[in-house]
Amino acid sequence: MLGDDDVTDAELAAMVADLWCVRAVTLLDSSAETVDYDVPSILTGARTWVRGHADAGLGAREFTLFVKRVHNWRHSPAFAFVPADIAEWAAASVPWRAEPLLYASDLAERLPEGLGVPRGLRVDEHDDETAVVWIEAVECDPAPWTYDDSVRAARLLGRLSASPQVAPLADIDPQPWHIDSFVKGRLAFTVLPGLHDDATWRQPTVAEHFGDLRDGLRAAAGRLDAVAREFDGSLHRAAHGDACPNNLLRRTGESGLTLIDFGFWRSQPVGFDLSQLLVGDIQIGRQDADDLPERAEACVRAYAAGLADEGLEVPLEQVRRSHAVSLMLFNGLPSLPTEVLPDEAAFDHWTRQRAAIARYALDVLARTEPTA
Repeated sequence: MLGDDDVTDAELAAMVADLWCVRAVTLLDSSAETVDYDVPSILTGARTWVRGHADAGLGAREFTLFVKRVHNWRHSPAFAFVPADIAEWAAASVPWRAEPLLYASDLAERLPEGLGVPRGLRVDEHDDETAVVWIEAVECDPAPWTYDDSVRAARLLGRLSASPQVAPLADIDPQPWHIDSFVKGRLAFTVLPGLHDDATWRQPTVAEHFGDLRDGLRAAAGRLDAVAREFDGSLHRAAHGDACPNNLLRRTGESGLTLIDFGFWRSQPVGFDLSQLLVGDIQIGRQDADDLPERAEACVRAYAAGLADEGLEVPLEQVRRSHAVSLMLFNGLPSLPTEVLPDEAAFDHWTRQRAAIARYALDVLARTEPTA
């Protein structure tokens, strides 16, 4: 199942010994199984569980490792839909190396108290712009996130952003990235055409839930360059890049959070990670947006407090504005559904929730507009 990503029995035994913090183990058996995970990623080629038994001198004991292949998104099936004339530019516009580089780093020792990362046991980078990481399996709480979970995570993400210990790793991925890449790529090719296509707005469900947002979203699109410049000019610090609840694991029996999926890790505006924290589960249908404005305000305040915990005093208004700009670019404008789900009831619910994201994004952007 692992194919070229496989290792020898001796190499696997060495990883298990490292995992258990012992000198050596005798490998007894092992097997591989595809991870059941339904959230696609353009930077992930495979996710595999490797399970088995080994003996460190006290009898057979079970082990589980997580194996993940990451890659330049030119290797993703989704890349086939990129026009040939911009393919090279597109491939270079999405960084991907942060994950293998971070698992090979000392990030775990640098994180603020309350945050952790799975132990990286092996990292193999290849010349074809792919890499394979072997990490410890994390037993996590599968229960839906609560309001308090979000607020607690926001404060920890603020600490992550401001931590002077984490700062040296903020730009560990050497591949350049700029907001213009997102504006001229993702927004220009997959968002703006649908936004300006009247046929999109004639869909009954879209008309019902997004009808009152049409002028606001098109006006925001008309100011896209100015908003992107504001994003670029704001205070940048370390960011996870995709801090949705899926990537912030609540370890069973512990109060902290374990960070995973670092493909978009880099320096970003303070408050950047709040967007996915707040709307990531809404976008994939795991959470409703009923309390989004209230939860967002609590999280903005908690994030600002986290910055202060690490000695970085940023006015609350600045954090809120930075959050508003990031949210509009990465979640507000892309919230308009240009595809139709086969299940009509599911599409109606999904569209209503995405409209709530857009409504909040427009509101917080308007409320935080700088005054002359």
